[in-house]
Amino acid sequence: MFTKGANAIFAEVIEKYHIIDSVDQEFTNPYDKNDALLNHLLYRKCWIDTVQWHYEDIIRDPNIEPVAALTLKRKIDASNQDRTDMVEYIDSYFLEKYKDVTPKPDATINTESPAWGVDRLSILALKIYHMNEEATREDATDAHRAACQKKLDILLEQRVDLSTAIDTLLQDIEKGDKYMKVYKQMKMYNDDELNPVLRGK
Repeated sequence: MFTKGANAIFAEVIEKYHIIDSVDQEFTNPYDKNDALLNHLLYRKCWIDTVQWHYEDIIRDPNIEPVAALTLKRKIDASNQDRTDMVEYIDSYFLEKYKDVTPKPDATINTESPAWGVDRLSILALKIYHMNEEATREDATDAHRAACQKKLDILLEQRVDLSTAIDTLLQDIEKGDKYMKVYKQMKMYNDDELNPVLRGK
């Protein structure tokens, strides 16, 4: 199943990040895009999500200096754009993979593309990692650990359900029961011509 490999890569990324545990650390992708394009994309996608997760933690520091907060907000904006670009790259991979499949006359479209499901799966991997940290944190109270363990159990169940849904979608596309139709994310706030604040400068 596709998601078994994807979840393993996401766990690999998150463990790798937390060795140094710094948003400023150097990124290296162990997967060659010429030999393992999808793995290369999945690894990069989860790395972007992991760094942004920690950006979001940092910017919520009530004592952060305004200039530092603004600088970090710009990094978060850029990260969001990178995240969206990676989703589109992953969808392009699937479009190419299934380009020769002829949808059945009664084929239907899904509410989201495969890659946006993958996006949610990557974020879920981060939630599971950090909730597990809280559920096993030795300096936390028993009540805190117990509450976090309940949340962790739900997140793990959610990963099973989401993984099953993504795998089923890909199987349905491959069989022609579903078809892909990808709309590029027409973000306006980064565009000099579409954002009135930027256009006015």
